Amino acid sequence: MAIIRSLILLLALATLSACSLLPEQIDETKGWSAQKFYNEASAAMADGDYQTAIKYYESLEARYPFGRYAMQAQLDVAYAYYKDGDNESAIAAADRFIKLHPRNRFVDYAYYLKGVVNFNRNLGFLARFFPTDASQRDASATLSSFNDFSELVNRFPNSEYAPDARKRMIYLRNNLAMNELHVARYYMKRGSYIAAANRAKTIVEKYQRTPAVKEALEIMVEAYNILELPELSADAQRVLAMNEQRGAFDIPANDADEGPSLGRKIWDYFKMDEN
Repeated sequence: MAIIRSLILLLALATLSACSLLPEQIDETKGWSAQKFYNEASAAMADGDYQTAIKYYESLEARYPFGRYAMQAQLDVAYAYYKDGDNESAIAAADRFIKLHPRNRFVDYAYYLKGVVNFNRNLGFLARFFPTDASQRDASATLSSFNDFSELVNRFPNSEYAPDARKRMIYLRNNLAMNELHVARYYMKRGSYIAAANRAKTIVEKYQRTPAVKEALEIMVEAYNILELPELSADAQRVLAMNEQRGAFDIPANDADEGPSLGRKIWDYFKMDEN
């Protein structure tokens, strides 16, 4: 046993000696000031090195948790996460900034950034080059984006980001209405006429002045006829005819998403790849 203990001791000493020969890990940021951290993080952002920028922003806040540089880093890291493709972390960082600095003069940007993240999160690689009908995808992110922009506009109506947020809200609202319309069409094909009529009714009630309303009323007319509910069908037909006579369905181009071609124009107009 004594021999075994001696061998173990010798092995441990040899290991320690070997470790002592290894070079110490150099901390390149040792002694950096808050301004140095921020400048280096900003330079990394400008170079598109978002992971390095995130590291410097977070190190800045850890070492210098108070002061204007730390506060700005909390907001900038949200944008860095977004550009790095980490949507959840971007939203979490924006939410944290809103919670910590609700009266900060830049807090409107945090709300805006949340909306932009959700606006783009369902767009895959192919959609960036071959625009598809966004209304046929999961509507949860669309609804979240709409709510984010709505909160921005309600809280900060004079924000520099409010005009863009309002334009995006029009696009998102049209997509939400079209999403409901796709579901109503699906129920009609399946013969679930009550469900189809209810979905169409939701469009008429919640998404007025969207391109989906006209077809929603047509679905209500057809579904109620099949269900042998002539009074409801007649009501829907009357509303449809009245709005057609008034030209209510002739929605201006800037108030409606008119299909993939306009979707491409909207993509370019908002410069989504640059946000």
